[in-house]
Amino acid sequence: MIQLYGVTLRRIGSRVLAGIDAPLFFMSITLLGLGFAALYSASDQSVARVANQAGNALLGLTAMWVFAKIPPQRLMRFAPLAYVLGLLLLIAVMLFGDVINGARRWLHVGVTRFQPSEIMKLAVPLMLAWFFHRNESSLRLRDFAIAGILLAIPVALIAKQPDLGTALLVGAAGAYVIFFAGIGWKVIVSLALVAAATGPFLWGILHDYQRQRILTLLDPSQDPLGAGYHIIQATIAVGSGGFTGKGWLHGSQAHLEFIPERHTDFIFAVYSEEFGLLGNSLLLALYALLVARGLMIAANAPTFFSRLLASSLTLVFFTFVFVNIGMVSGILPVVGVPLPFMSYGGTALLTLFTAIGMLMSIHRNRNLVQT
Repeated sequence: MIQLYGVTLRRIGSRVLAGIDAPLFFMSITLLGLGFAALYSASDQSVARVANQAGNALLGLTAMWVFAKIPPQRLMRFAPLAYVLGLLLLIAVMLFGDVINGARRWLHVGVTRFQPSEIMKLAVPLMLAWFFHRNESSLRLRDFAIAGILLAIPVALIAKQPDLGTALLVGAAGAYVIFFAGIGWKVIVSLALVAAATGPFLWGILHDYQRQRILTLLDPSQDPLGAGYHIIQATIAVGSGGFTGKGWLHGSQAHLEFIPERHTDFIFAVYSEEFGLLGNSLLLALYALLVARGLMIAANAPTFFSRLLASSLTLVFFTFVFVNIGMVSGILPVVGVPLPFMSYGGTALLTLFTAIGMLMSIHRNRNLVQT
């Protein structure tokens, strides 16, 4: 009887874990653990905040498990619906969204709020991968132009909220799909020249605080107690960590409350001060391994749709990390991009784990040929 129960438990365990890619899961959970440690310190040892993040993580892990079970072919069929639903939610935000700190980004549903723009980080690459897959045999410049329009609509709606950080990530997610679909270098160079030529116009339509962030990046000392405060205090924290760091819960910049938004966008500054260069090396190695694993899954994907989706989702992870660490280190403007699996927040964590689940699904179905 004991042996029978043992066999049954093993079968249940194998079914539950079927489709879960061990390297992706291990790296995600390790990053999440480092995030809990940094969050506990950044939130002044708030058990309640860590418990809330644990609840967010549980929801995200559930989403990862569900999406790991969904075949890419089924994801492809629902791509247009997800895109249209996301656009409708963005329009709803524009009309009925909650205004917080001057930005209209959230929809109030029941007892909670959520950011519909987070959905577009997944819906846009899904939609564009679906579009290019349908036209794979006869891709022309017109198809890339249509893809550009499909990308520009949600990016414009998100930028209008205003949410420059999320607009950047959604734009990057779509741009990666367009690039891997095979757009020519001549077109890329031409678009870059056009973007450079329209720079003065784009500068004019930016909000005052967005222009100030760019100017502050060039010289934070011009307003050390105002716009430059975030960058100055964050770079002090990163540099003061030294080689081994000051030790967990012993970061002076964080615990003396010099670092603003230290449990969300600037959690890397807290982590760097307490764990130093050694801790940062471990963190960057984990991110690098996660990106490498994602690109490996993309290279072995069986269909054009799967390859485009896996490549885009993987490079979005890279963009998250590069932009967040860049802004905390003072080499990029402050745009409000969270650090994957580290920053506090439920919607972003759910999006990240859902993307991990999609990568696991693509890997699980790598040997299946679409009929």
